[in-house]
Amino acid sequence: MINKENLDKTNAWPIVEAKKMLRERKALIEKKGKITLQTGYGPSGLPHIGTFGEVARTSMMVNALKQLTDLPTEIITFSDDMDGLRKVPENVPNQNLLKENLNKPLTQVPDPFEKFQSFGEHNNEKLKTFLDSFKFNYSFKSSTSLYKSGHFNNTLKLILENYDGIMNIILPTLGKERQKTYSPFLPICPKTGKVLEIPVLEFDNKNSTIIFDNNGEKLETSILDGACKLQWKVDWAMRWYALDIDFEMYGKDLIESAILSTKIIKLLGKKNPSGFAYELFLDEKGEKISKSKGNGITIEQWLDYASPESLSLYMYQNPKRAKKLYKEIVPKAVDEYLDFIEKAKTQNELQTLMNPVWHVHNGKIPKENMIMSFSMLLNLVETSNADSKELLWKFVKKYKKDIDEKNHPIFDKLVSYAIKYFNDVIKSQKKYKKPDEKELIALRALIEKLEKCDDSMKPEDIQTEIYTAGKENGYAENLRDWFKLIYEVVFGDENGPRMGFFISFFGVNETKELIKSKLE
Repeated sequence: MINKENLDKTNAWPIVEAKKMLRERKALIEKKGKITLQTGYGPSGLPHIGTFGEVARTSMMVNALKQLTDLPTEIITFSDDMDGLRKVPENVPNQNLLKENLNKPLTQVPDPFEKFQSFGEHNNEKLKTFLDSFKFNYSFKSSTSLYKSGHFNNTLKLILENYDGIMNIILPTLGKERQKTYSPFLPICPKTGKVLEIPVLEFDNKNSTIIFDNNGEKLETSILDGACKLQWKVDWAMRWYALDIDFEMYGKDLIESAILSTKIIKLLGKKNPSGFAYELFLDEKGEKISKSKGNGITIEQWLDYASPESLSLYMYQNPKRAKKLYKEIVPKAVDEYLDFIEKAKTQNELQTLMNPVWHVHNGKIPKENMIMSFSMLLNLVETSNADSKELLWKFVKKYKKDIDEKNHPIFDKLVSYAIKYFNDVIKSQKKYKKPDEKELIALRALIEKLEKCDDSMKPEDIQTEIYTAGKENGYAENLRDWFKLIYEVVFGDENGPRMGFFISFFGVNETKELIKSKLE
């Protein structure tokens, strides 16, 4: 266990939020003897990276709680799969099939991928596969299953008993036209199987039934056993109540919904869970990532290009700041992950608590010594023309003869990631600069400087020679432009590795030949 004094001092957000939740729900948690955290997911589209982020961050909360209390914890991942399909996602096949089944519960919509019984089941299984690949410890709950099994029946009866009070909470937030048709209960049409949004004519608390106005025709139905589902804000409060939730985080776009759901659960007689509103994820254009659009980087793509831990790190950092999620941010995220592992080796306990990888690895930070950054490894993929893991490893070992793959499991995976990322993302975007006459002179001078270097020199000494070449050829006032020129000509990018280190690793003669080939 971490020293209590350091737990009191740290401002790492999972620990801060865990302490806040324990304060707010102390008596309730002690009475219950466990802590229940929830993450929500709407399977109206393929699971996206934001869903992963919510489970990852909640798992970090659980890790923090284990340092603060001995009480058992549970993460419920809840799928709102009884919700009606409102629109057809843009990123799935068989669009017409989905159009024909609009407004039906997601677990009654045929699977457009033709793999499972329904679209809801397909997306649920996809989500579970993702979460399992990250080794998250969670309990999956299906809205359809809990409604139909009667698990929610007692809470549904309580909501019917408080019908007027709930309407008084919700109606002031709606426009005049919507107020006329709003009902917290949504019946499943016995004829079409669709989730209907129609007004209530009357209800019977004793028999738990409601009569709706279905376009002038009376529709009487039970509210129990899945014959009705609840509107979103009421459904959220019902879940909190029925599942006895202590903590839930949610995107900032749901803050207003959380406020209303809080009022509803208090009306029902329970305290609302402790909450945490995070900022949204954006695509490259700054637009909100959407399940139906499929914009931004997918979970599968990130896992093709980098480790699960690097993605968890990205989720840890600045949860209350909007962040862009697209392919080009992966190398920076990986290098930050490697850098935090390196820093942890010399940090004391308090500093370690502030190190994101402590939270990413549940307090067990890897001890591996890093060979090089991911960015530099990407440069090596290009300069070596390595197209396989084995070939790139041979290249690495040529200059680092004492390296054993078994002692570098993180780097071993990076080798595969680098080849995939370079070929998929970088290669097509490369734009090599054609130097003008003045720039040619400077680069030839650099080659002459390298003629005086050899592989026994320290990276810092090689770096000095590169500085000197730049200063002597018009770049004394702006060495940033000098290195930018080298990167654009040699690597086809404005940014690149620290050249002294790169050359000492890649080889002096090899670097000279590389520069010459680019000049030709």
